[in-house]
Amino acid sequence: MLFNSYEFIFLFLPISLMIFFAITRLHREAAILWLVAASLFFYGWWNPAYLGLILLSMGINFAFGRKLGTLSKSRRHHEAKLWLSIGIALNLAALGYFKYANFFVESLNAAAGTAFHLNPIVLPLAISFFTFQQIAYLVDAYKGITHEYRFSHYALFVTFFPQLIAGPIVHHQEMLPQFMDKANLKPRLENLSVGLAIFFIGLFKKAVLADGIAPYASSVFNTAGNGEPITFFIAWGGALAYTLQLYFDFSGYSDMAIGAARLFGIKLPLNFHSPYKSLNIVEFWRRWHMTLSRFLRDYLYIPLGGNRRGPRRRYINLFLTMLLGGLWHGAGWTFVVWGGLHGLYLAINHAWHHLQSNLPFAVLPTGPAGKMLAWTITFSAVVVGWVFFRAPDFPSALTILHGMAGFNGIAVPNGIMARLGDAGNWLQTLGVKTYLGGGSQFLFTYLWVLPLLIIALFLPNTQEIMARFEPALDTYNIPPYQGRWLSRLCWQPKQQWAVITALIAAAGILALSSVSEFLYFQF
Repeated sequence: MLFNSYEFIFLFLPISLMIFFAITRLHREAAILWLVAASLFFYGWWNPAYLGLILLSMGINFAFGRKLGTLSKSRRHHEAKLWLSIGIALNLAALGYFKYANFFVESLNAAAGTAFHLNPIVLPLAISFFTFQQIAYLVDAYKGITHEYRFSHYALFVTFFPQLIAGPIVHHQEMLPQFMDKANLKPRLENLSVGLAIFFIGLFKKAVLADGIAPYASSVFNTAGNGEPITFFIAWGGALAYTLQLYFDFSGYSDMAIGAARLFGIKLPLNFHSPYKSLNIVEFWRRWHMTLSRFLRDYLYIPLGGNRRGPRRRYINLFLTMLLGGLWHGAGWTFVVWGGLHGLYLAINHAWHHLQSNLPFAVLPTGPAGKMLAWTITFSAVVVGWVFFRAPDFPSALTILHGMAGFNGIAVPNGIMARLGDAGNWLQTLGVKTYLGGGSQFLFTYLWVLPLLIIALFLPNTQEIMARFEPALDTYNIPPYQGRWLSRLCWQPKQQWAVITALIAAAGILALSSVSEFLYFQF
C-alpha cells in the first residue's frame, strides 16, 4: 500500500487510527497488537506471500536479541560475539539471496563467460530497511544497551507502518520507549493537527512536485538508453530534473512518514534536511538519508576502524563504507560506482580540510564568494553522482555525462533561438547550434527545474516550518534555518494555516490521478 493512494488516505490511515485509540481506552497491549496487525496488513497489501518472511525474520532476531542480552549481562562476551556473528550472518544471507543473487550470477557469467541460470527473484518490499534495523538491534543487544521487551513491542518497532517501507532506519531506544509511554496512547489535538499538516505537505511534494517533474527526467534518460547523443542543455536539464525529482520524492516520503507517525503520538528520527543547501559532501551526508548515514557510520565505518588508524586507513574506510552503501541501494554496478564516487568525494573533502588546517593562508576565497564556490562544487558533484544512480547502465550514464560536458555540442530548439532575436544571433556566432522541434519539452523542463531548485535552496523545509512543535527527533545537530521569512512561514494552529493546509492537501489529492511508487521503494 502506498502513502499516496486513496486506499491509504481515506481508508487505512483513519480506520487504523480510530480503532487504535478506541482500544487504548480498554487495554494498552491490545492496542499495540492492533497496530502490529494493521502494519502487517499494510505490508502484505503489496504481496501477502512475503508476510512469512518478515515474521520469520522478526522471530529469529528477537530470539537472538534476548540471548545476546542475557549473555551481555552475564559478561560472557566470547559466546555473545559468536551469537552476534551468527545473527548478522543470517540477516545478511537473507538480504544477499533476495537482493543480490541474480546480480551475482549475472556478473559471474559476464566476467567468466559461464552460463549459470537463476530464475528471477522478486525483491521483498522493505527488506533492506528492516534488515539493517534488526542488525542494529542485535549489535545494541550485544553491547548490553537493550532492555527486556515483549515480542509484540519488538514487532511494532520493526513493522510500524509509517517507517516500514523506506525508513527512517530507527533504533530501538528511539522508538520502544515511545510505544510504551502512556501519554502517547491518547489522542491529542496537537499531534493530529501537526501530523496531518506534515503528511499533506509531503503528499504535495510527491504528487505535485516530484511526479510533475518526473517526465522531463525520464525522457532524457530514455533517450540516452536508446544510444542517442544528447546535447549540453538537454543533458543538464534531464540530470537536474532527476536531481529534483528524487529530492522532492524522498523529502515527500519522509514528511509523510513523520506525519503519519505523529498522528499516533510517535516522533520518528529526522531523515531528510535540505541536503542541497550543503557546502561540502560531509554536510550533504548529514542531511541526506540521515538515518542510513548514521547506520553506516556506527555499524560499518567505526567497526572498520574509522579514523583511529591514520589518514590513509581513514580514506580507505570511507571509500569502503560508501561503496557498500551504494550496493545497499541497488544490485547493479551503477550503484556501486555511485557509492564509490561518494566515497572518493568524502576522502577528498577530509583531505582538503586537513590541508587547509595546516596552511597559514586560505587557498580559496572566503565569505559569500567562497560559500558560492563550495556550494557549486558540492552540488555539481552530487548531480554527476545521480546520473549513475538513475541510469539503467553505464553507456546511458556516459552518454548523459558526455552531453553535460559539452562533448556533443551546445544547441537550443530553433523556435526558441528565433525568439531571442539579436541575442540568438550572438549565441550562434559563439557556436550554439539549433535543431527542429522539442521547443516545448526544452522550455517546460527548465520551467520546472528553476522554481524547484529555488524552493530546495532558499526556502525552509518542513521540519523548519513546523519547528515550534518538534516534528521529529534530530538525528544530527544541524543549525536551523535563518532566513528572513521563517517567522512568517512557521506553521501555527490558526485559521489561515488551516486554509493553507487544506489547499495543499486538496492539490496533493487531486494530483493522484495515477499512482506512482516512491523512488526509494525499489531499494
